[in-house]
Amino acid sequence: MKRLFITGTDTEIGKTVVATGLVRAAVQAGFRTVGLKPVAAGCETIDGALVNDDARQLMLASNVELDYATVNPIALEPAIAPHIAAEKANIAINSRVLKIHYERSLPEEVEIAIIEGAGGWFVPLNEYETFQDLALGLNLEVVLVVGMKLGCINHALLSVQAIKTAGLTLAGWIANFPQPEMAVAEENLGTLMRRIDAPLLGIVPHLASPAADEVAKHLNIKALLT
Repeated sequence: MKRLFITGTDTEIGKTVVATGLVRAAVQAGFRTVGLKPVAAGCETIDGALVNDDARQLMLASNVELDYATVNPIALEPAIAPHIAAEKANIAINSRVLKIHYERSLPEEVEIAIIEGAGGWFVPLNEYETFQDLALGLNLEVVLVVGMKLGCINHALLSVQAIKTAGLTLAGWIANFPQPEMAVAEENLGTLMRRIDAPLLGIVPHLASPAADEVAKHLNIKALLT
């Protein structure tokens, strides 16, 4: 099973948009693919259970059916930093527990697992761990989603440095435009292409209604899976 961890340069930069697009691109390429969301804040109660919209989108994009608790084992109600939301709910988040959860619950038929983090690389899971520890524990290749907006160069290069310092493989990066316009967009993109030593896997323009199949058209899934 090929497992990819999707992280971003910030929150609200289209990480889920890109993650669901990657799931659909892998499905369209003929792979049995699932999208996973280990930890999700900002959930709503549906039929007595907390449900996250990002996790639901990943489930809809997948072509292997899993129950919600398998996809999103840690669901938190407040739309705040996960470790703070977990503390308020008296829930413990532990990277080892999440690792065991996925190793035991994913069926053998799954060929590709797209695992979406929350926020950026160093978002805490608890007082001692961050999402980096989860990626390390599962030995995941990493895809970085760069939100193309002011400040993205610094955020992207810091994220790349952190991923490589951790000893993980940066499988590639994707430029996503969360806003309709960005000043000197081409110049920013060119700088990132010169400075990030990893494949550019796609440029996703601003989409008013970013359906997963539409996003998939802008992604080079073959470069990621070869």
